[in-house]
Amino acid sequence: MEYLYILKQVLVYILTAYWCYQTVISLCSLIKLKDKPYLTNKNHKFMAIIPAHNEEMVVSNLIESLKNQTYDRNLYDIYVIADNCTDNTANIARRAGAIVLERFDPVHKTKGYALQWFLKQKIEENADYDAFFVFDADNIVDKDFIVNMNKKLCQGEDVVQGYRDIKNPTDNWITAGYALFYWTMHRLYHLARYNVGLSTLLNGTGFMVRFDVVKPNGWQTETLTEDIEFSLKRIIKGQKLGWATDAIVYDEQPTSFKQSWSQRSRWTVGHMQCMKRYTGELFNSVKEHKSLVTFDGFLYIVGTTPMLVITMLVLFINCAMYAAQSMTNLEFVINILRYLIPTLLLPIGTAIVAMTLDRKPIKPMLKGLLYYPLFMGTWVIINIKCLFKRETTWEKIEHVRDIKIAEVSEGEEVPEKI
Repeated sequence: MEYLYILKQVLVYILTAYWCYQTVISLCSLIKLKDKPYLTNKNHKFMAIIPAHNEEMVVSNLIESLKNQTYDRNLYDIYVIADNCTDNTANIARRAGAIVLERFDPVHKTKGYALQWFLKQKIEENADYDAFFVFDADNIVDKDFIVNMNKKLCQGEDVVQGYRDIKNPTDNWITAGYALFYWTMHRLYHLARYNVGLSTLLNGTGFMVRFDVVKPNGWQTETLTEDIEFSLKRIIKGQKLGWATDAIVYDEQPTSFKQSWSQRSRWTVGHMQCMKRYTGELFNSVKEHKSLVTFDGFLYIVGTTPMLVITMLVLFINCAMYAAQSMTNLEFVINILRYLIPTLLLPIGTAIVAMTLDRKPIKPMLKGLLYYPLFMGTWVIINIKCLFKRETTWEKIEHVRDIKIAEVSEGEEVPEKI
């Protein structure tokens, strides 16, 4: 039992050090930075790229929000990649004003492959663009998105993630869970790291990449989480990704638990794929660059599943020590509560902090906050499940409402349904 006790203490120290580091970095979200100086002062030319698979119900809303930008309409083109579509997505997108390219490849069906296929053509054409954006088809975009991203390009940023907000945060406890998760990550992860000169991460949609970045080798990603993979490849080279709080894109979240389970399982498997492929390269990059940027990227990739495994080991050791009567009943209960209470309260507390700092209305989200530990708890179960069974089936989000940009960007609240 003495060896178990020593092992437990070592694991607890690792967990404590990890969470202390994350807490210190999160506090940097309170820093207010001055705008970076402009390196150039011009209006750049952009591509807005929308990979779409059977998105006939929602794609026109995104195109409409892009057409109504405050940026010069002659300086950006809207492309839809109709990817293995069997519905009317391509025709609807054309009628809405987008340039549509249809792609049929039943083997390579993910967004990463669609981007790879499209950008390869544009690179070969030597297309006259300075940068491109990537959006999911169910997004809608704030009218100043391109203006604010252009500022980042003028400030010398090469890759920038925009603020991914939620179209339907109060539909039910599931969409509320997504909203609270993203709001917390945006404030306490992305903004905090950007404030202290660390790297953010791409977040699936609403991001910008300078065209020159992909010209040498194209878009090369193969995992289920192409955004994280692209981010890690840059961090390995010691390159940072930027953040734009005021470049806002609104994303739709699934309302059914089955779809949410499938989506988050896919994200978790993609994260594990990245961890398997890039942990070694990140570790070597830390040694080579001796940079906090690469060290922070390394901690990100080892900070989810491995830390979950360590936490489970600590709980298992507690149970083993109790079973061997090395703990009294009171000691066992106290040890379990030490992990259970933070698990329940920490997500709620951090979400409230993030919402308060970003001036998000808390009242409509009260029920969502109460359910938030359940949402995050199911994510823990998904992580455990994916350690043993890694499903990679893609399931399209069922769109239940037709939400337009005016409903979310002009202060109109989505009706509370939680």
